[in-house]
Amino acid sequence: MEWRRSTEQRWLEAELPGARAAFTTRVGGVSEEPFESLNVAALNGDRIEDVRENRHRIAAALGHEPEDVLIGRQVHGAELAEHDHRQDPSPFADPGPDLPALDGQIAHADGLVPLVMVADCLPVAITGPGGVAMLHCGWRGLAAGIVERGAGAIEAEAAAVGPGIGQCCYEVGDEVLDAFADLGEGISDGRMLDLTALARRLLERAGVESIEASDLCTRCNPELFYSHRRDGPRTGRQAGLAWMER
Repeated sequence: MEWRRSTEQRWLEAELPGARAAFTTRVGGVSEEPFESLNVAALNGDRIEDVRENRHRIAAALGHEPEDVLIGRQVHGAELAEHDHRQDPSPFADPGPDLPALDGQIAHADGLVPLVMVADCLPVAITGPGGVAMLHCGWRGLAAGIVERGAGAIEAEAAAVGPGIGQCCYEVGDEVLDAFADLGEGISDGRMLDLTALARRLLERAGVESIEASDLCTRCNPELFYSHRRDGPRTGRQAGLAWMER
């Protein structure tokens, strides 16, 4: 992955076979505290007009129309939406409360841009012959099979794992560790779960051969990322986006 920059925004970008992925930071938006500044979420108390401006800035920086971006409301599950066309009307371009409850977006057509919103969970981009997808991967979604479902839908061959909470900051309970006991060693150190290693292990199980990860901790980098565990529920969200280049 490489850092990219526009006039104001800064993001990580990954090159995948036939596709690209971008992972935004909190830098370069208009939202005020505690959402400063490039918050993309509309349901956390931020001003809708600021969220709209932030989203349009992100789309412009990446060279897309806001109406091409596919979005849902993350609920820490494994439900996915598959798309051959734009969402009409566009809930990304014109933020509102009526978002479908989904934790992954799949695009089967060129020009569409799947997006998920995160603030410690991992944004995971996957690509294959069937299209491109962006998955919202917290421990609940990973345990529910979101990686397997997403990878199977597009015959995924490659993945890019964006910034999320690191093992340094992610202490979990027995119920979380028990959910992944069948994966063996290497995904935790005591109660400290390595979410990226966990996602990597599940991607490999799903047949994804090429995996790139940022290994940046959202909680440890407040100047770059929002973090629910660090800041509590009244904070912003960064985004993971992916699109085909064929």
